[in-house]
Amino acid sequence: MDSYAPEEHLACVIARLLEGARHAAVGASSPIPAVGCFLRKNIDPAFRVSLQQRRESNPFTEGSRELFDLAGQGRIDVFFLGGAQIDGEGAINLVRAEGKRFPGSFGSAYMYGVVPRTILFREEHSRRTLVPKVEFASARGAPAALLTGRALFSWQKDKRRFRLESVHPGNTLAQIRERTGFEFDSSDQVPETAAPSTAELEAIRKKVKPEIAANYPEFAARVWPNS
Repeated sequence: MDSYAPEEHLACVIARLLEGARHAAVGASSPIPAVGCFLRKNIDPAFRVSLQQRRESNPFTEGSRELFDLAGQGRIDVFFLGGAQIDGEGAINLVRAEGKRFPGSFGSAYMYGVVPRTILFREEHSRRTLVPKVEFASARGAPAALLTGRALFSWQKDKRRFRLESVHPGNTLAQIRERTGFEFDSSDQVPETAAPSTAELEAIRKKVKPEIAANYPEFAARVWPNS
C-alpha cells in the first residue's frame, strides 16, 4: 500500500463525500477541504470549486455578498464549516469557548441553513472540540457529515443525532467514544475508513498540488516537503 499523509487521507474522504455535487465553496484557511474539492474536480471536470483564500483564486469580485447570493439561488451544493466546538446536535461555535474569543460567526448561520450539503470538518477530535453542547451557538443545521482527524460520522435527520460510519486507521470504536464528548450511534463493528487509492494519491500529488501550493504555500510545504 502507498504511504500517505493524514491530510491526503482526509482530502480523499472529502472527495468521496462530494460525489454528485456540482459546486462547492471553500472558506479561507481551509486547505484540506480545498484539496478534496480539487481532487473531486480532477475526477469530475464539470465540478466547480470556488475558493475564498486569495484574491487571484477568489471568483467573488464583490466579496462574500456574491457567495451568499449564489447560495440563496441554490447554485452552491456544498459548503464546509468547522468551529472551536461542535456538539451532538450539529451546532457549531465560532465565537467563544473556554474563555477564548474567536473570529466570529460571519455568515455561517446563513450558509448552514441554505446550502443543501454542509460538511462539518475539524481535524482535532477531542472532548474539548466535540462537546455535549456548545457554549455559544454560531449556527445550527442538518449537516451532511462530520469528518475529523479520527473518524467519519453521518447525520441522522430523524433522530437529529450523529452515527459513526468509519474510524481512520489506528483508531477504534472504544477510542472514539472516549474522545467524543457527545453520544452517537454506531454498529458493533465499525469499518475502517478506506485508504487513499494509488490513483487518488497520484492525482493529488501531480495535478492538485500545484493549485494548492499557489493558494496555501505553507500547507503545501508541510505536507509535501520534498517536492
